[in-house]
Amino acid sequence: MAGRFKQPTGRYGGRSAAERRAERRGRFLDAGLQLFGDSPGFRGTTISGLSEAAGLSTRQFYEEFRTLEDVLAALHLQVNDWAEEAALTGLAAADGQSIAERATAAFRAYAANVTGDPRRLRITFTEIVGVSPRMERQRLERRSRWIDFICAEATAAAERGEAVPRDYRIAATAFIGSVNGLLHDWQAGWVEAPLDEVVDELVGLLLGILRPAGWRPGAD
Repeated sequence: MAGRFKQPTGRYGGRSAAERRAERRGRFLDAGLQLFGDSPGFRGTTISGLSEAAGLSTRQFYEEFRTLEDVLAALHLQVNDWAEEAALTGLAAADGQSIAERATAAFRAYAANVTGDPRRLRITFTEIVGVSPRMERQRLERRSRWIDFICAEATAAAERGEAVPRDYRIAATAFIGSVNGLLHDWQAGWVEAPLDEVVDELVGLLLGILRPAGWRPGAD
């Protein structure tokens, strides 16, 4: 139904039509974060319920989205964008330092971001699973982007002589699965440990991949 209603033009209340649309879209996404990420969850939410939570009408919903799945898709990408930005900021803060220090800075920043709001974890690791083939493709595509992130850092570390030169794609895929699983279980209360300890375990796992037992810098 997107595009069914004529979009407003011009300025109103000092804001352009584009600014008003962006504000409405943000309110729908905020409402989606609350309802999908907490209660009743994506499958228990209706368009009318989401619109009410956003303080907007269903007519306005259809001006921004076609389905609730569109909202979930946008939220999933937004949550991942926030986490990626945090990880990149952590890396930038450790620029020029060792791979161990860079990995620790990046994953502490990433973990703090994704666990700082339990609703983000639920949307990323729970609500998106099994929704549709489209959502599954998006989930795997975004995971592939994280794999590329790890591979790029690993390759750069190898070029600096801090890691063994190799193709890291399979190892990075396995590592990302470990990150997702451990953080999900930690948030759910199945792992009783401080977040810093969880991050240290993940960093240790990554460093074990980059610098396996018996390998020494300059050995290749």
